[in-house]
Amino acid sequence: MLKGSDDISNFEIVMTRMEGQTLKYFAALVNADKVDGFTISGKGTLNGNGLRYWKSFWLRRQFNPRCTNMDEMRPRVLYVSNSKNVQVSGIRLINSPFWTSHYYKCENLKLLNLYIYAPFAPVKAPSSDAVDLDACKNVLIKNCYMSVNDDAVALKGGKGPNADKDSVNGGNYNIIIEDNTYGFCHSALTCGSESIHNRNIIFRRSKVEDAKRLLHLKMRPDTPQLYEYILIEDITGYATNMLDINPWTQFFDLKGESGIKMSYASNITMRNLTLNCDIVFNVKKSDQYKLSAFTFDNLIIKAIKDSTVHKDYIENFVLNNVVINDKKL
Repeated sequence: MLKGSDDISNFEIVMTRMEGQTLKYFAALVNADKVDGFTISGKGTLNGNGLRYWKSFWLRRQFNPRCTNMDEMRPRVLYVSNSKNVQVSGIRLINSPFWTSHYYKCENLKLLNLYIYAPFAPVKAPSSDAVDLDACKNVLIKNCYMSVNDDAVALKGGKGPNADKDSVNGGNYNIIIEDNTYGFCHSALTCGSESIHNRNIIFRRSKVEDAKRLLHLKMRPDTPQLYEYILIEDITGYATNMLDINPWTQFFDLKGESGIKMSYASNITMRNLTLNCDIVFNVKKSDQYKLSAFTFDNLIIKAIKDSTVHKDYIENFVLNNVVINDKKL
């Protein structure tokens, strides 16, 4: 086991990447930059030792509810950047003070047979995302267990009204996420909150045990976003919301510009799902974004609270063999 210090002064301040920005922040417990072929494997554990950080974060939120994630100084467990042919396999990553594993501008990345955990009780581990992909391409996440007090897999890449014009940012392309199990998490797969372009994403053959959302598209009105060609298939289990698409305005900042930045989600397919949910279609209609070319195919859903699907919210919305509470739509 490699166990991190719970004293933030033991972590160097470096130029790094956090929350869609390139800036000075604390190094992670393990860091690799421009290391092609970087590999961690075996049966060991990276332990972030996060309890003291979590308690400090929630204490700060009591007297300053508007404090950001980065205001309370916390390190990540693993950060890999600007590297090709990276593989992390077989290990445990637990108790992260902040994001658990973060990959920035990595190409040909494999995450295999990992156990990633941070608690949601008795002390919640805030923003302990299991995997953050930040402007990465050609990624395989396979045979992993993820249970954290935030998103399991989050696709990031930049934020702000001109994020798509800044070379430090980027999209996520050609991502396969398969054969995984999800314990408690805020979302099994999230696009956002700092994200500009995600394309060719496959999420399949997995079990969700206690996810607040299966698929979450965060539509940020201060950032131009495009989420396209996302396939969710062969999923079983329970998620509070099957699909969640809503405006995301946390720490909203147009940086002096007027008007909103339009966002788009298109060619989103959900098929071969057998799920129990509270809410099937938690989607808000908004002039801040456009939704088009969605397909629901072969879904068998038990909805506890809300079974409504608003077909008119999405342009070119195809439903084929969708059964909710034993009724075919």
